[in-house]
Amino acid sequence: MGFTRRIAGSSLMLGCATGAFAQDAVSRYNLQQPVTRIASEIYSMHTLMLIICVVIFIAVFGVMFWSVFHHRKSRGAVAANFHENTAVEIAWTVIPVLILLGMAWPATKTVIAMKDTTNPDITIKATGYQWKWGYDY
Repeated sequence: MGFTRRIAGSSLMLGCATGAFAQDAVSRYNLQQPVTRIASEIYSMHTLMLIICVVIFIAVFGVMFWSVFHHRKSRGAVAANFHENTAVEIAWTVIPVLILLGMAWPATKTVIAMKDTTNPDITIKATGYQWKWGYDY
């Protein structure tokens, strides 16, 4: 049984490793390096949103795991009887709204900047067919 488990574990690790080295493009998880001004704004906005999401993730899961371990039920424990905390309910409604407004501000500025098409370098007409795309330059 031990030999079979080792073979299965080694095969699983080898399979995961081959997927990681299969193609160079797979290792590029971020956006392409920006060349134009608007692409730089999009890249910066993407990075900002990613940082905000990671901070929120760490904060929420940190509080959740702390709460789970701190408030574990011990022998003979009696649960507290409380209901409705208006201040907490307002806080967990207002804080996400403020975060979303803070994220919407740079996103809206970038989308408005992308709308300006007065001086294009190239115009591309993309036509969708049943099984392919057609492009006219």
